Amino acid sequence: MATDIGTLEKRYFDACKRQGIPPNKTIVAALFKAKIKKARREISSFIITMDGLKDVDFCTLLDLLKEVDASEIDAVDMINRSECVLSAEYVSPLLHAVSKKLRVVDICDISLGKDFLLDLAQRGLSCQVLNLKSSHFRKLGMVGKFMHMHTLNLDFSASLTTFREDCFSCMPNLRSLSLCETKITNMWTTSAALTKLPLLDELRFQNCIHCSDSNSPTVQSGNEGQCSGRIALGIHMDLPSPGDEVFPHLELNMDDEDLNDYDIGQDVRSQNEDSSDNSEVDFSGHDHEFGLTELLSEIPLAWVELADLQNEQISSGTLDMQDEYPFCTESGNLTTPTPTATKKYISRHPSLICYEKNYREYMIASLPNLKVLDNLPIGKIDREIANDIFTRHFERLPYNRLDKESLVTILQKREIRANLSSRKKCSTLSRKSQHFYSRSLSAAKMGSCAWPELHPLPMRGSVVRDERRNFRPRQFEYHPSDSSLMVFGTLDGEVVVMNHESENIVSYIPSLGAMNSVLGLCWLKKYPSKLIAGSDNGSLRLYDIQHMPTTSRRVYSSCGSVNFDEFDQLTSVHVNSTDELFVASGYSKDVALYDISSGRRLQVFADMHRAHINVVKFANHSPSLFATSSFDRDVKMWDIRQKPTQPCYTASSTRGNVMVCFSPDDHYLLVSAVDNEVKQLLAVDGRLHMDFGIASTGSSQNYTRSYYMSGRDYVISGSCDEHVVRICCANTGRRLKDVSLQGKGAGASMFVQSLRGDPFRDFNMSVLAAYVRPSSSSEILKINLVASSEHDKSHSHKQKSHSVTGMGG
Repeated sequence: MATDIGTLEKRYFDACKRQGIPPNKTIVAALFKAKIKKARREISSFIITMDGLKDVDFCTLLDLLKEVDASEIDAVDMINRSECVLSAEYVSPLLHAVSKKLRVVDICDISLGKDFLLDLAQRGLSCQVLNLKSSHFRKLGMVGKFMHMHTLNLDFSASLTTFREDCFSCMPNLRSLSLCETKITNMWTTSAALTKLPLLDELRFQNCIHCSDSNSPTVQSGNEGQCSGRIALGIHMDLPSPGDEVFPHLELNMDDEDLNDYDIGQDVRSQNEDSSDNSEVDFSGHDHEFGLTELLSEIPLAWVELADLQNEQISSGTLDMQDEYPFCTESGNLTTPTPTATKKYISRHPSLICYEKNYREYMIASLPNLKVLDNLPIGKIDREIANDIFTRHFERLPYNRLDKESLVTILQKREIRANLSSRKKCSTLSRKSQHFYSRSLSAAKMGSCAWPELHPLPMRGSVVRDERRNFRPRQFEYHPSDSSLMVFGTLDGEVVVMNHESENIVSYIPSLGAMNSVLGLCWLKKYPSKLIAGSDNGSLRLYDIQHMPTTSRRVYSSCGSVNFDEFDQLTSVHVNSTDELFVASGYSKDVALYDISSGRRLQVFADMHRAHINVVKFANHSPSLFATSSFDRDVKMWDIRQKPTQPCYTASSTRGNVMVCFSPDDHYLLVSAVDNEVKQLLAVDGRLHMDFGIASTGSSQNYTRSYYMSGRDYVISGSCDEHVVRICCANTGRRLKDVSLQGKGAGASMFVQSLRGDPFRDFNMSVLAAYVRPSSSSEILKINLVASSEHDKSHSHKQKSHSVTGMGG
């Protein structure tokens, strides 16, 4: 027989008497309210506001909570909204004391600390609704058991950027998830994490409120929606209204001024030393003021009410949703909207992901069970439109494979096809089959790897006696014929050849007092032990790695090295396909042509552009053709056989050009201009073949670089103001994936300084990533898109002045 509430109350008073402490008024009041509701035959909820608890109350309350599951109490809500006087180590045992009847846990982790948050994520909770407003997760890893939870609110988690691969795997009943005003940006990893939630039907990354024709928000009044005790959320769900029986701490008539006086960062500013670790939480301190509007948004998603917010003090934006397709009228007939027909919504507290191009359509197409996104219902027409936009702008799998296949199935099909081909002696069919199945294998592997493997190369080496030093890479290049080798140049003028597979230094050249930052590197193809290195002070040298020592402890021999005439303010060098010539460009309008065998500068082609030439590239197969890209917005093709006074053709961008390179087969030119303007041109005449349509940031200093990957099949692109690498199909322009580069700690923002596709491994690349934090060095990250890393160690990157980030490739 269930224990009645009066008995619980008596036992609590007796326990306090034995402990010699006065009964806590908050607990007594909560028991009294529960008893009154039970007498009225209402839901008897025991609501504990932890703000009023002290350490002396812990033991008696813990004993009381352990008896709740066998009592007449129907539900337990535990609320903490301000600084918790109760010690953090006591909070977790209280939350776990109730196993069957824990309904709502609404806590602010700011005063509870990192250990509490990690324990919560690892152990889980038995509650139905969890409100972790302004939590300090950096990488969400809630891997504990949350088997009963149907609603999770993580709004205003300002440090949250991504999800762990196994996040949400123990939340089988989660239906509603709110993530407003977070730093989540990656649609690919986000959708992959959310697909682990089979019942998820309501998702929110922002609060969207429909506007009427008078441009005022369409909202419910304070009384409307409470009359029946239910709230309409855009889908048919019967939910209790957020009266004070659910949130007694939420006084709707309290003054905004009182709320804003509370400084949420006051208890954690002394913990900044934790911000540089690799923890999944961040307590480095965020100055965040909360007004009444924000507090209303903190209610768990299942109890969201559209209150009258005409006097809100926070900024909000208006979304104009242009109808690109026919839509249904009230009569059910399809009509074509006029160009002025738009759907307008007020957007409040958007997360960064909301600014991604085609965000809404991508999420709808990726989550087929979703019914409501950002408070807006998803209808049949919405889903059809989303699927169509997804098909036009995105690839689910490489090479436009539609369905995931297992590796075993693909290998079996390949063997069967190979046997049939050998019997028919059809070598052409066999070759086509091999190419087809290699692509299928790549698609299958990537389909199971939403979180690609990111591995930083060690930037340390023993270079002076027994001392180890950190290298500061500024440019790098893969070896053209040895799949294990990579060379990188440093900001200190060093040239280092590394076996990036074994991570051992193969050869090392110190700056010798002549080099400055190394911005230009290029291997020779016919002489694979030789390379050209150029620095920003104009020094140009040819090195033979067979004569380069492993460390500076050995005496460097100049045998095999060649000094060339300097090219002042150099930013780029490149060798032609026959290893006879190389060109150099820099912070000038000129290009210099050098003869490698003689070591002489043959000619300087003057005034090839109207502004400085950032990059110059020879064709991969035509030794006389080269292309130049300039900040004058032009890309030009030149032929040295014609004594280049006039270009073969000129193609223009709308912004200054940062990069140009040929496709591996020389069919195309890939041009990258400032702020994500990436285009593919026909190399024969410069006509536009593909505009990849990457959204701009509005920054004139966002220098963008792009290269080919997996032959000429895919394009990788990154920019110096962004921490993401975008991968697009070179044939269709559709986006395959974004790879986010995450930092270790708070303030570890990063950008892409340079990148290269691995010429030997499909869907592999390396990225030179630099930190904003001045005390951190740049790193070279190897990224494998067809391998998954469950514990991938993310890295952020150090920012140089824009005069440096805009130079070279």
